[in-house]
Amino acid sequence: MTSGSEPVVQPRCYDGVIMVQRTQITLQPEQHRRARRRAAELGVSLAEYVRGLVARDLGEGRAAGDVSSILDLGDTGGSDVRHLKDQYLAEAIDRVRSHRNR
Repeated sequence: MTSGSEPVVQPRCYDGVIMVQRTQITLQPEQHRRARRRAAELGVSLAEYVRGLVARDLGEGRAAGDVSSILDLGDTGGSDVRHLKDQYLAEAIDRVRSHRNR
């Protein structure tokens, strides 16, 4: 226990690998509705949206190799990249593969 009433919770490990910690938060109905809408706009789950906010606030950024980190850099002025990013990435990968097979 800490000096308050909150217990100290250690991260769970399995074979030496730190696993994620499940948590529960309470939001006002309007906050929840707006957060879900924003997550949907970004094409991510509500949980991923909240994890991203926490990571940014704590200065952790996103995991290396997370392609979505380059897709949320700014306002595109109405571009359809947000909605078609998976299609665009697949097309780019196909072009690279076909170029290599020549």
